[in-house]
Amino acid sequence: MKKYLATAALTALAACGQGSQVANTFYGEAGFVAAAGPFGNATMNNTMIMSGERSYTYELASRFAAEVLTNVNFAFNSSQLDAGARDTLREQAQWIRQFPEARFRVYGHTDAVGSNAYNKSLGLRRAQAVVSYLTSQGISRSRLEAVASFGETQPIVVTEGRERRNRRTVTEVSGFVKDHPSVLDGRYAAIVYREYVNSGVPRSGLTGISGDSFKTD
Repeated sequence: MKKYLATAALTALAACGQGSQVANTFYGEAGFVAAAGPFGNATMNNTMIMSGERSYTYELASRFAAEVLTNVNFAFNSSQLDAGARDTLREQAQWIRQFPEARFRVYGHTDAVGSNAYNKSLGLRRAQAVVSYLTSQGISRSRLEAVASFGETQPIVVTEGRERRNRRTVTEVSGFVKDHPSVLDGRYAAIVYREYVNSGVPRSGLTGISGDSFKTD
C-alpha cells in the first residue's frame, strides 16, 4: 500500500512539473485555459454544421479542386514563380473571381533536402509568392487567409532527395466572407450552385407558352 501511494505521489508530482498543463492550470489566472487552445471548437463546429457553412465549404472546395489545378510547383530551393505556375495561378484567379463570397488559403510545401526550419521558411515564402500573384490578378488580399507552411512534412512522393512534385503550394477554399451580403442569411447553397440557380430565371424576350413568340399561323 505504501509503495502504491509513493508511486501515485511521484506521478502527481511529475504531472505538476514545470510547463505541464496541470501546473499551468493551478498557477495561472482563472479562465486562462479557456482563452487558448481548442476550447470552444466543438461549439463552433456545431454552429457551422447547423448553418450549412461547413458542408458547403467542402462542396465548394471539391468543385474548385475538380475544375482548376490547385498546385503549382517550384524549382529547387526557390520561391520564384515560373511561366507554368503563373498560367495555373491565372486560372485559379479567374475561378476565384466567380465567387466573391468565398475565402481561400494557400499552403507551402518543400522537398526533404535541407533542415526542417529552413524548409518551413521556404514553404512560407512560396505561399506568400502565390498570394502576391493572386492579388496582382485582382483578388482581394482580405479573401486570402493567412498563408501557412508545412515545409517537408507532407510529401507527395516520400523521398529524401530532390522531388519537384513535393516543391509546391496548394490553394484551397477555406470558408466564406462573414460580412458579405450574400451569406448573411446563410445562403451558402445559392453560392455554390449559382449556375443552377441562375438557370431557373427566365431569360428576357421569352414570354412563355402563351406568349406571342410561341404562336403559329
